[in-house]
Amino acid sequence: METFELNVEVRTDTGKGASRRLRRADKVPGILYGAGKDPISLTLGHNDLFHHAEHEAFYSHILTLHVDGKDEKAVLKDMQRHPYKPVIMHVDFLRVDMNEKIRMNVPLHFLNEDTAPGVKLEGGRISHAINEVEIICLPGALPEFIEVDLGELKIGDMVHMSDLKLPEGVEIVELMHGAEHDQPVASVQKARGGSDEEAESEEAVAEGEGEGEGE
Repeated sequence: METFELNVEVRTDTGKGASRRLRRADKVPGILYGAGKDPISLTLGHNDLFHHAEHEAFYSHILTLHVDGKDEKAVLKDMQRHPYKPVIMHVDFLRVDMNEKIRMNVPLHFLNEDTAPGVKLEGGRISHAINEVEIICLPGALPEFIEVDLGELKIGDMVHMSDLKLPEGVEIVELMHGAEHDQPVASVQKARGGSDEEAESEEAVAEGEGEGEGE
């Protein structure tokens, strides 16, 4: 597993004006809260944070924040970006207690799509219903991602949440609400269009044009 460490400073100057000044200095305002402790306003270096944010695992990983000589374990709960500039505007971190379960969204990694019989032999296509799932587990069991093996799927086959292989101690939040919440994850569908359908469509158009000319 990758490790992510961030050097942060405690921020005493708060408010919109202070945040604007920080951003002009290539800094990012943030906050650390949770675990029954008081929230702490933070300042982070933009370039360092931006570099970490390019990694998918950064969003589903236990992070280490070096705060004034002390280490805090946390997860990223929110990141606000500029609407069109490559700039991070604000970040929220949630402290984690290694003995208390947390809820996180983790990405799905789809495997063997090209070799699935429904794609390779039957000309179907893979359709993703979701790309991440919300899980609950102890911080030490938090996976960076969950693999979804599509290598055996034929046309019409579908993978549901209950089919996913989860690490020990990890549960999918949606399934905790009952079997009726067992949502589809991915399926193999018959490819739309194709030469036969296109030919039929063109023939129908030609017939329509011919009828119009005869009137």
